[in-house]
Amino acid sequence: MQNKIKKTYNRVLTIAGSDSGGGAGIQADLKTIAACGCYGMSVITALTAQNTKGVFGIFPVPVDFVQQQLQAVLSDIGSNAIKIGMLFSSELIEMIAAELTSCATGNIVLDPVMIAQSGDNLLKKEAVAALKSSLIPVATLITPNLPEASVLLGREITRATELKDAAIELSELGCANVLIKGGHLETEDCDDLLYMGGSGEVFTYPVKRIETKNNHGTGCTLSSAIAAGLAKGLSLPAAVASGKDYITGAIRSGADYEIGGGHGPVDHFYKFF
Repeated sequence: MQNKIKKTYNRVLTIAGSDSGGGAGIQADLKTIAACGCYGMSVITALTAQNTKGVFGIFPVPVDFVQQQLQAVLSDIGSNAIKIGMLFSSELIEMIAAELTSCATGNIVLDPVMIAQSGDNLLKKEAVAALKSSLIPVATLITPNLPEASVLLGREITRATELKDAAIELSELGCANVLIKGGHLETEDCDDLLYMGGSGEVFTYPVKRIETKNNHGTGCTLSSAIAAGLAKGLSLPAAVASGKDYITGAIRSGADYEIGGGHGPVDHFYKFF
């Protein structure tokens, strides 16, 4: 009898912090990866005590144990794409950069998480330099919002007309591809802009602002959806377009819900129920 060829999963690994409220971090990532049709794995970098109102405590996972998680997953299961979120310290950033370099993994989407929706710091100030020097050059795509882009560049980015130049400048940090998210623009339109440094191409992803306070975890969700698209073999512009469609639908559907007293989550499974 001829052996039946086994199917395989499109595998996405998320390296991020845990959100006890379920709206962002590892929890949002795994929901998104599943909703986008991929197999999700996780490396937890920190535990947080948080809900829709804020972050009340951060417990960093020891760097050597984060390393054990990473090595365990990649040595056995492997990945088709990796999403990186909250990292917290320079020691952790440098270890992850070294591990990913040694494994020669591809399709790395780095969401440079620095500040929570509530305004709480999720990255030590001294760790920004390590992020710029060690990890950004390893990534395939970085996805900063305007406050994060401003920190990375050392100057305020507040207007839509500044996005292209900011993306080009950010690409000079070592990651050729930059997606700047326009959600913090104070306009009705909150378009995102993708700059691809290898070709010089620029893509814009127009979207009208959806009025809702349920926007916790939007950055985590978008970057995970893009990683899922890359894992399934989409080109980078197509993966970003797919991710944008997904997050827009999740925000729109999630606006109809009330959960907690602060910034609620998006509806990750809006396509299914």
